[in-house]
Amino acid sequence: MTISVGDKLPDVKLVKATEGGPEQVSSSEYFKGKKIALFSVPGAFTPTCSARHLPGYVEKAEDLKAKGVDEIVATAVNDAFVMGAWKSAAGSDDITMLADGNGDFAEAVGLTMDGSGFGLGKRGQRYSMVVEDGVVTQLNVEAPGDFSVSSAEHMLGQM
Repeated sequence: MTISVGDKLPDVKLVKATEGGPEQVSSSEYFKGKKIALFSVPGAFTPTCSARHLPGYVEKAEDLKAKGVDEIVATAVNDAFVMGAWKSAAGSDDITMLADGNGDFAEAVGLTMDGSGFGLGKRGQRYSMVVEDGVVTQLNVEAPGDFSVSSAEHMLGQM
């Protein structure tokens, strides 16, 4: 079942990409007591994700924070080393990378996709959500192949 507005995030292990190396975190603890703008991409370094999705959140980070967002988080079904490299290549200190290496988070929120046709296997869909104290207050899931409602610009327009 797909997560909905008003639902509490499931408790799943994610791995935070840090300068000191991977750090395992619990989603229920990580999202507790904060307002987080979360966006998911099918994969780090993939075309739309690198050319438009991440750069939009980098560019709009200050605007999101001005709207009360405490932290901006990117997630993908990639390992923490890939997510860390993606942040170094195209991100900023305003974006936290949470790796969902096994796809457990994507599966738990019901937002997986099958990228087998492209050699990607099971991935997370492209979406964005605002999570306040562990509860989803906004959810924007893209149709396959689209990029519009999960953008930073769209999220800002909803706030």
